[in-house]
Amino acid sequence: MKKTFALVLCMLLATGFLFAAGAQEAPAAAKPAAASTDFHIGVVTGTVSQSEDDLRGAERLIQEYGSVADGGMIQHVTYPDNFMDEAETTISVISGLADDPKMKAIIVNQAVPGTTEAFRRIKEKRPDILTIAGEAHEDPGVIQSAADLAVNNDFVARGYLIIRTAHELGCDTFVHISFPRHLSYETMSRRVAIMRATCADLGMKFVMETAPDPTSDVGVAGAQQYILEKVPAWIEQYGKNAAFFCTNDAHTEPLLKQLLAYGGYFIEADLPSPLMGYPGALGIDLSAEAGDFSAILKKVEASIVAKGGAGRFGTWAYSYGYTTTAGLGQHAINVIKGESELLKLSDLMKAYNKYTPGARWNGSFYTDVNTGVRARNHVLIYQDTYIMGKGFMGNADVVVPEKYFTIK
Repeated sequence: MKKTFALVLCMLLATGFLFAAGAQEAPAAAKPAAASTDFHIGVVTGTVSQSEDDLRGAERLIQEYGSVADGGMIQHVTYPDNFMDEAETTISVISGLADDPKMKAIIVNQAVPGTTEAFRRIKEKRPDILTIAGEAHEDPGVIQSAADLAVNNDFVARGYLIIRTAHELGCDTFVHISFPRHLSYETMSRRVAIMRATCADLGMKFVMETAPDPTSDVGVAGAQQYILEKVPAWIEQYGKNAAFFCTNDAHTEPLLKQLLAYGGYFIEADLPSPLMGYPGALGIDLSAEAGDFSAILKKVEASIVAKGGAGRFGTWAYSYGYTTTAGLGQHAINVIKGESELLKLSDLMKAYNKYTPGARWNGSFYTDVNTGVRARNHVLIYQDTYIMGKGFMGNADVVVPEKYFTIK
């Protein structure tokens, strides 16, 4: 009887101690419980032709954690290039990953139209799976309804910062190249409005040009040929002090190639990277530097300077697409293992910083321009701009005037 009483007393004391410790460590108690490392992470990206950097980020995760086919952790699949015409295929590719009983998180980068529906189907079958959207194409309110976490480049801050950088470099005109599908996205249409307003405030001319959608009947090759043929006329029309910006990855390489040949400025890509369009436009081989972004940037910059482009061409030092795929994959792993919180900004940045040593980032949770409500599961981020032959522009430290956050 005495032994039983002593045992119960010890248990009560231990329970009281744990409760007290928990009360003192409330923030730590909010972290998810540690989980087994025997789980799978699904990663969905575009193909090499549409979004190579996103795909390379998946390869980095496979390099670190192994492929499911080889007994590892990462299951990588791609959606079709013409995802707008093959919506059901895209949805099936994404949602099909939930059939794996070991699947614990599914990341889609870029989260093209159809991702929201795929996430809904996943949650119906497997509510335990984390759904994470990188660079969501669907409107914020739509993707937020189905994703546990969504991350986009900061289209609000960058709408101001890209124009500000062009102005600092001496540009007098800004040419925005896109097509109706992209301009129907709230994220891109709002950025256009901010760019237009910033140009007006800084005394620059803002111009809209239309190019073919690579997902249309003309395909990637036709869209790229259009850019090759149009840039010389655009330079003649708008002058060599014009800065050009395109919203599609496939347009980037031919645009860079022609701007190098005919003049003009390129501040940064829609999804910036030293790999975005530059290797093909410059005709350089970066296979020896693969995965080493410091070496990649150095080689790209040297080629730009040699071709007379110093001070006219920019990027982010580390690929946004590559980092988003790899960073979100790492963040999911950290969360599942109980080492991070899904919606904690500093934990997300910890995962991104793993792949971007020395880079400066800024970011915040998305705020709806109509309601003023801040989303709890949608983050906007950006990295400092690097101009070849000049260096970092300090954009990660610039305070964007509040007025631009209310433009729509």
